[in-house]
Amino acid sequence: MGFLKRRDRQTYRDSAPAGGKSSFQGISSAQLDEHLSVSRYGSFVLTDAIRPAFNLAVVPSAGWRKNVYEDTETGIKVPVVMASQTRHKLFELFLDLLDPLGAEVDVVLETSHNLEHEAHQDLYREHIELPVLQSILADYEDLLLHDGCTGIAVLNSRVPMEVQFDEHKQLIMYGHDLEPFIDVLHSHDLYQSETLRFMSEAEHIHSSLEEHVGEFEGLVYRLGLES
Repeated sequence: MGFLKRRDRQTYRDSAPAGGKSSFQGISSAQLDEHLSVSRYGSFVLTDAIRPAFNLAVVPSAGWRKNVYEDTETGIKVPVVMASQTRHKLFELFLDLLDPLGAEVDVVLETSHNLEHEAHQDLYREHIELPVLQSILADYEDLLLHDGCTGIAVLNSRVPMEVQFDEHKQLIMYGHDLEPFIDVLHSHDLYQSETLRFMSEAEHIHSSLEEHVGEFEGLVYRLGLES
């Protein structure tokens, strides 16, 4: 399906299953518009950044799940917690998950604006005080929630621990001690489900607005990021 250009200047980028048939294949424009307009699934509300497959291979829901990330080059395995939260509670949860990282952190801002399908550019900044970072990010809440071409990672390499708020608007926490993150998840009434699936694990669509490009550049400037 590639990129779908709409008259409202909103761009949709699909992520179809490798080697499989897209669930969007053969549907009408009216069916597509109707699907993209749905943001609520039960009590779970999506941000504007992403929509699930047309066949709802994964139905969005809140919760968290343990996983293990294995570095393909070194073979090192790192415990991971992945979390999903409804739109109106998501950004506050993200900011609170940064607290266990410590007083000073590094930032990686990820963008796929104006890049080829599945390509990303990472912008880095080391050593920023966490309260300063949280204040700046609060000014860009709309961008971080609703732009499907923007993601951010905040880390403390000395611990090491990391929190990602990715383009799918999922929260991913890395580290050998994940209990501080789990405590935050519980404090937000978010609970473990080993059967929970995330939209990134199936076909889905990313969404972005032209206005988000300018907002992203503003965030880059505020954070003093370097490519």
